[in-house]
Amino acid sequence: MNPARLHAALDAADLRCLLMVVFHLSGDPRWLRAPYRPERDVHLIAAEDAGLSAAVRAEIRAAALDLLSRPDAAAAVVDPGDERMVEMMSACLGERVPPEYAPMMREEMGLASRAVQWAHGRPPAASERTALIVGAGASGILLGARLGQLGIPYLVVERNEAVGGTWWENRYPGCAVDTPNHAYSYSFGSRYPWSRYFSPGTQIHDYLERCADEFGVREHIRFATTVTEARWDEAAARWIVELAGPEGPSRIEADFLLSAIGQFGLPQEPRIDGLETFAGPAFHTACWPQDLDLRGRRVALVGTGASSMQIAPSIVDDVLSLAVYQRSPQWARPIPRYHDAIHEDAQWLLANVPFYAGWFRFTMLWRYGDGLLRFLEKDPDWPHPERSLNRVNDRHRQEMKDYIESELVARPDLIGKCLPDYPPYGKRILLDNGWYRTIQKPNVELVTDGIERIDAGGIVTADGRHRAADVLVLATGFEMTRMAARLNVLGRAGIRLADVWADENPTAYLGITTSGFPNLFILQGPNTGLGHGGSAIFQSECQARYATGLIAQMIDQGVRAIDVREDVQREYVRRVDERHEKLVWTHPGMSTYYRNRFGRVMSVMPWRLVDYWSMTHEPTLEPYDLV
Repeated sequence: MNPARLHAALDAADLRCLLMVVFHLSGDPRWLRAPYRPERDVHLIAAEDAGLSAAVRAEIRAAALDLLSRPDAAAAVVDPGDERMVEMMSACLGERVPPEYAPMMREEMGLASRAVQWAHGRPPAASERTALIVGAGASGILLGARLGQLGIPYLVVERNEAVGGTWWENRYPGCAVDTPNHAYSYSFGSRYPWSRYFSPGTQIHDYLERCADEFGVREHIRFATTVTEARWDEAAARWIVELAGPEGPSRIEADFLLSAIGQFGLPQEPRIDGLETFAGPAFHTACWPQDLDLRGRRVALVGTGASSMQIAPSIVDDVLSLAVYQRSPQWARPIPRYHDAIHEDAQWLLANVPFYAGWFRFTMLWRYGDGLLRFLEKDPDWPHPERSLNRVNDRHRQEMKDYIESELVARPDLIGKCLPDYPPYGKRILLDNGWYRTIQKPNVELVTDGIERIDAGGIVTADGRHRAADVLVLATGFEMTRMAARLNVLGRAGIRLADVWADENPTAYLGITTSGFPNLFILQGPNTGLGHGGSAIFQSECQARYATGLIAQMIDQGVRAIDVREDVQREYVRRVDERHEKLVWTHPGMSTYYRNRFGRVMSVMPWRLVDYWSMTHEPTLEPYDLV
C-alpha cells in the first residue's frame, strides 16, 4: 500500500471505522477503550471526527498509517466472533449494542458468510431439481446468485428488456434511493463506488447490472418474458408455467417457483373523472417518457409522496409552472448532507483499506435500522393520542413541526397545508431534499382542494377552479395488495392465489410461503416491507437464505414438495396483527398504503430487523407438510 497515498487519504477517514481497522490489524484491546471510544452520534451521516480530540484523532491515524504501511501486514483479528463483535460495535458507536446483533452484523459486513452450504457436499440430485425465478430486480439477481452457488439449475424470466426491476422502470427526474447506499447493497460481491451517500437511481441500476454479470446470473435470464399462468401439478409435484415472450407462448416445468416481483411493480392510476380525456402527455411516474422536454411547460403533479418529493425539486427550475395536488400532507425529516458527494480520498479508503468498507456499512445500517421502532409503540396512558403515540414520538413531532415552520417562515400561508395531523412515521418516512423550498417558488402552487375532474386542458378542483396544464404526472403510488398474485398462480386443487388473497388481504408465513401453494417462495411478500428504517436488500437476503435453505434441505432429504401448514401460517399472521395493533401504522387518524381498505396492515413488518433475521436464518421443514 502506497504510504504517501494512504497518509493523504487518512484525513478523510471516518474515525469510527478507522479505529476498528486499527483493532483488526493490531488485536490490541486498548483501542476499544477510553480515550479512543467515539462519542454517540445519531445523525444518519455522522461527523467523521467521531467527537474525538485532535490528539486522539492523530494517534489513531498514526497507528493506522503504521499498521497499513507494513509490507508483511496481516490482520490479528479477521472474524472477531460474536462476543468480541459486540464489544467492537459498542466501541465504534459509543453506545451499547445488544448481543443479538453480532451474528447478523458479522454477515452484513462480510466477516461471516450468509450463503447456505450443503450439509454433506453437493448431492447429485441438486442438478436434477430446477427453479424458476420471476423478476430480475434486486431480489431476482440475489436468488440467482444463491441458487448458482448451490449448483441448482435455474431460469429467470423478466418482463423488461434489462435487469434492475423497479430501478430500471423508475427513471423519473430526481429518482434516488432513500436508504444510504452502503446499506442498500448486497452483503457480498464487489464493492461499488457510490458517488454519494444517497445515490441516484441510475447508479443503483448500474450496480445491479454489474452484479448480474459478476454473479453469473445474466446468462440465466430470459428477457421480455412474462408469466401468464403458473399451475401446481399435484401428481408430478411440479409447477407448470405458461410464458409469453418475443417468440410467442411457451411452457416450462420447475420444481420450485420463486416470485421476486416485490410490492412496487404495478403502478396505481387514480380513478378521476375525465383522466382519459387529457390532451397532453399523461403518465405515472414509473412510466416517465425518456424523451420528454418540460422546459416552458405547465405541469400538474398529482400526489405528494416519495416520488413527488424527488420530482418537484428536480424539475421546478425548468417548467413554466408546477401545480402540486396534495390529498394529505406528509411528515418529512431533513437529512443534512443528503446531496454530499463522497470525497475521492474517502473512496480510496473504502476501496483499499481492509475492513474499512465493512465498518462503514455497519454504521449506516445501524443508524438507519432498528433504533426508531421502539418509539413507534402506542403508550396507552399517553394523553395526546390524536397527535402522537408517546413522549418520544411527540418530541419527534415537535422537532419536525419546528423544522417545517422554519422552512416556511417566509410563507406562513403554506404552514397549515404542510403540517400533518397524524403521528410522525405513520406513513412512509420521507426525506426532505428541497421540497419545502421548492413549494415556495413563484412558479409553484400547492393545491389542497380535492380533484373533481380532468379535462383536455387541465384539472378542475372541488372549489370549481380550473388550472391549465400541458403535462400530467401521476405520482400516485403502486397497487400494493396483489404482489405475487399478479402472476396468476394456481395452487393445490386449482385454488388461485388471487382468491386466497382477495379483499386486499395477502398473508404468508414469514411473508414467504402460503398454505396451499407448495414449493412457492415469495420475496418482498406480505408484511415484509420496512416502515421504520432498514434496507429492502437486507430483507431480500434474509428471505433468499430462508428459501434456498429449505430447497437445499428438500434436495438433501429427497423431499419432493413442502406446503406450509395452515395452523402455522394462521398463528404467524395472528402474531403479526397483534403486534401491529401496538404500533403507529394502525393509528386511526390517517390512511396509508401500508394498510388495506379494512385497516389491516399488510405491507410492512412489525419486527426488528434482527428479529426477522433470526426467524429466517435457520429454516426447518417442521412448519411444513411434506407433499
